[in-house]
Amino acid sequence: MSFESLGLRAELLRAVSEKGYSDPTPIQRQAIPIILEGKDIMGGAQTGTGKTAGFTLPLLQRLMSSGKAEKGRRAIRALVITPTRELAAQVSESVDTYGKHLPLKSTVVFGGVSINPQKQKLIRGVDILVATPGRLLDHVGQNSVNLSKVDILVLDEADRMLDMGFIRDIRKVLALLPKHKQTLLFSATFSNEIKQLANNLLKSPALIEVARRNTAAENVTQVIHPVDKVRKRELLSYLIGSNNWQQVLVFTRTKHGANRLSKQLMSDGIVATAIHGNKSQGARTRALAEFKSGKVRVLVATDIAARGLDIDQLPHVVNFELPNVAEDYIHRIGRTGRAGNEGEAMSLVCVDELKLLKDIERLVKRDIPRVQIDDFEPDPSIKPEPINKGRGGQQKASGKPAANRAASPHNAQRPSGNRRPANQSRQGNRARRSA
Repeated sequence: MSFESLGLRAELLRAVSEKGYSDPTPIQRQAIPIILEGKDIMGGAQTGTGKTAGFTLPLLQRLMSSGKAEKGRRAIRALVITPTRELAAQVSESVDTYGKHLPLKSTVVFGGVSINPQKQKLIRGVDILVATPGRLLDHVGQNSVNLSKVDILVLDEADRMLDMGFIRDIRKVLALLPKHKQTLLFSATFSNEIKQLANNLLKSPALIEVARRNTAAENVTQVIHPVDKVRKRELLSYLIGSNNWQQVLVFTRTKHGANRLSKQLMSDGIVATAIHGNKSQGARTRALAEFKSGKVRVLVATDIAARGLDIDQLPHVVNFELPNVAEDYIHRIGRTGRAGNEGEAMSLVCVDELKLLKDIERLVKRDIPRVQIDDFEPDPSIKPEPINKGRGGQQKASGKPAANRAASPHNAQRPSGNRRPANQSRQGNRARRSA
């Protein structure tokens, strides 16, 4: 099947061809015709499946089919909500790429940067808005957006939005949207919470799944390296050096841990940088660009910051620490093995993390092979200790979002008139807006 057979207009086919694509992916083959019919969708797709183009292309076509763009200030007719800044930027880039030959205007808004330039673009009017929940509500509060004309709503990576505690913000946004609209919900996993959200939001949706529920990418080779906690950094440096890895994405549980590890790798002679929610948006964008270009060899990231990272042909992902929530393991290793490429995911597991490993293996329904590295054998006399969840931004082992999720730079820039007392921030009333 070709893109031409999906019923896309010539301007979109031209943009797809210029991007170098000829054959649609499974999610694109299934989703595009259904979206073009105006139906709601509940889509299950892992990262790297072409999901973004799967909803961007038909979204653009439907906007063109529903009437020409208005002159003067345009009404927002399509709203795409994503959990993180990086994913919002990625979706916005996709809208620009595929809509380059169409007279539609779009913009993206997220926290961590000045709100005023965003306000100016919104006041001039756009057809398509890509946004993170917190910054979108900021604009609502400042009357720079009007969502009453939205025809198409996309909730991308809805599972992550729930994990990050955005459900209250999502409900606030939904209350501002027209009752009659087309809704597209995409999620890598289908938890009971996601099903409940879909039941309340979607009307007779078409269910599209291109990967089995809660499964890891099949073209990613997974391996466990048992090691004592105090020797993890040493083992990581050994693996990178002995295998001559040139591009490695490494996951830690905490922002502090990401900073510490990147500095330690630098002291080992390995060029590394950290990316997490406490970094400014400029620093995050710069770190990602340097990693993609090869200037930085190792990118150390937390789960929230890494969500939405789109890195072509990333060969290696390392779990320096296992995630507290098993589903996050799937999201992590999904950064590699994308778009049909082979990938490798290694986890450095100490005795403290054996229960987390058991939860992960139960989720993926398989035992992940153990490979012991010579000279890094764990000391059997070491007893497991409780895992330090860190301060803020972490999740409890139960899988529920922590109530005291750390405030982001986005919140720090909120005008003083909108600030809440510090004790409320610690309780999570505003701190959940980490994007």
